[in-house]
Amino acid sequence: MTADELARIGEELEIDVIGAARAAPYDETERHIRERRERGLFADMRFTMARPDVSCHPENLLPNARTVISAALCYYMPGPDLQPGEGRLPRYAWRDHYAELREKLDRLGRRLGGSYRVLVDANHHVDRAGAVRAGVGFIGKNTMLITERHGSWVVLGTLVTDVDVEPARPLEQDCGSCRLCIDACPTDAIVEPGVLDASLCLAYWTQAPHPIPDGFRHHLSASVYGCDICQDVCPWNRGVEKRRRGLTPRYDAVPVVSLVDWLERDGAELVDELDRLYVPKNDARWLRRNALVALGNVGSSEEAVAAEPYASGSDPILAETAAWAIGRIGDRAG
Repeated sequence: MTADELARIGEELEIDVIGAARAAPYDETERHIRERRERGLFADMRFTMARPDVSCHPENLLPNARTVISAALCYYMPGPDLQPGEGRLPRYAWRDHYAELREKLDRLGRRLGGSYRVLVDANHHVDRAGAVRAGVGFIGKNTMLITERHGSWVVLGTLVTDVDVEPARPLEQDCGSCRLCIDACPTDAIVEPGVLDASLCLAYWTQAPHPIPDGFRHHLSASVYGCDICQDVCPWNRGVEKRRRGLTPRYDAVPVVSLVDWLERDGAELVDELDRLYVPKNDARWLRRNALVALGNVGSSEEAVAAEPYASGSDPILAETAAWAIGRIGDRAG
């Protein structure tokens, strides 16, 4: 199959960017993973970094693997203004874009024929490295995969197949002298261009199964999961933001949440409703921890009542975070 034929099928499936590459090891990526793990830059995250002997070897993911197809789906939508008592989700988590991309790639696999394997939001393949090799985008200084037309506002997925597809050329692009993301990060998590220290990243702390350190809490503001700061300032994202300015999120998108609701809801119900998020051991306590931090940053005295049961509860992490939130709200109220 030619690259043009693949592009036409991708357009029919409404995949925003698509490209192919040979199924071969990502030697440089594997070396970087091992070096950065030795430096402790991944904190306790596992994901694709846990087994680079697997994730950096697409040739072993399918018998007779010939081609790795990388696909990107743009998820950018303008969001509503945050109202009092609301917490913010990152744009990629407003709805399950990964499920949508997974379905599109499965349809692509059936169109191609042969054997195939779809990998979306999985730990078996370093999707960004595959996307770079397939000409889908380049790695920015914020470590994100940046596409030419949609910036970094994309989710990535991979299809490994035993069908031969013409490989694309990698993009000859980079960030140049720009360092807006590095300077905008409030915790200096981008320790050098293209290198992130997870232990300094706000997004990491909203997913980590630990108390959020005091010095990071105020930087989260109303965010209850993830962080978009290094994407919000990226010049490569301006074009898609302008093109999509008049659009409205889909009916099932959840850009904001009620902080009080997160604290008062049944835990299992809350995790089930937000199953598109990574929550350690599917334990709602980590979502509630995040809600308590956001409440402390933006909540009112009336909303502080929702934190009181946690302050006197038996969970030491939630009790400490709730006491901090109540105290911070009290300080603002004077």
